[in-house]
Amino acid sequence: MPRQVDHADRRRRIAEAVCRLVDERGLEGATLRDVAAAAEVSMGAVQRCFRTKQEMLVFALGHIGERVNERVRARLVRSPAQSARTAVGHAATEISLLRDEHRAEARVWLAFVAQAAVGEPLARTLRANYAELEEAVVRLVAEAADEADRGTVIDPRREARTLLALADGLTTHVLIGRLTPKEAQGILHAHLGALWEQSDRLPRPV
Repeated sequence: MPRQVDHADRRRRIAEAVCRLVDERGLEGATLRDVAAAAEVSMGAVQRCFRTKQEMLVFALGHIGERVNERVRARLVRSPAQSARTAVGHAATEISLLRDEHRAEARVWLAFVAQAAVGEPLARTLRANYAELEEAVVRLVAEAADEADRGTVIDPRREARTLLALADGLTTHVLIGRLTPKEAQGILHAHLGALWEQSDRLPRPV
């Protein structure tokens, strides 16, 4: 009896192989042949999972985005008693990929971002990933504003977009060696501290 193939697991294995190759060689190094070898499957298996290299790359990008989203969700679930402000800080730290163990993931993410600037399929996937992250941060900022009775003076959408843009910028500066991870983390915490301090000085909504 032929062995059943778990196609979802195989697609994830291939996505992980793509990420390893992109980290080592850039997107141009993620050829179908090399991906098959890295995933320890045949070329035919890769082609049965993905019709084109572009489809494979789009799936791998979505896989990375989902991993980041899962870490954000897990971080919040592990600390349910934390304040909403603390939760915003934790989420921003996960998104900015500043930890040593996430450095390879950050390199891969930015390689995809660069390619997405000239490729609509990857750009579409990135927009979906960012939209999901934005909604999560919007909810956290809104909760933080409500905790401080500042719900009408903080714009959660604007602050969420600012945090996402700041996180991406800090990731880039760390990867090129302009900032250390510790310096980047300090900038992130300083931004959040200034936001909450400004909020605390504003008149309470009537």
